[in-house]
Amino acid sequence: MNKILLICTSILFLTACADKQNYEQAVLAEMQTEQDLKDYKIDPEHMMKCVVDLSSKKMPGLFPVDPHRLTAYQNYTKMLSMSSAEDKQKKLEELRSLFGSPKELAKAHSNYTESVMNCLAAIIMESESEAKEENTEGAES
Repeated sequence: MNKILLICTSILFLTACADKQNYEQAVLAEMQTEQDLKDYKIDPEHMMKCVVDLSSKKMPGLFPVDPHRLTAYQNYTKMLSMSSAEDKQKKLEELRSLFGSPKELAKAHSNYTESVMNCLAAIIMESESEAKEENTEGAES
């Protein structure tokens, strides 16, 4: 009985890792094309980690391997593929169905967008404070 439980738990963790990694890759692909990141010289991978962490906090599910969270990772990944869809209307209908309603899709999109904006602001402020510290240290020398 313990072996079966261990196997099931292992499979769940592997699936969770794969779903989260797919979401991370989709976010990274978005961040690599984001003009603001290029303008402010922000590392897309650093931004991706921030966005994934922040957006995950508002996703359904209580913990990272919760089945609801795994589904959310899958759905958010599909949501990010909207820009590359050939039939946008069909993709939109699919996303509405996956999220359960147009309102839930809008809520997920808002979560993602807010996460991007908040991370962008935080990273810019972080880099500005680092630049001030460097200037202060340079002036003291």
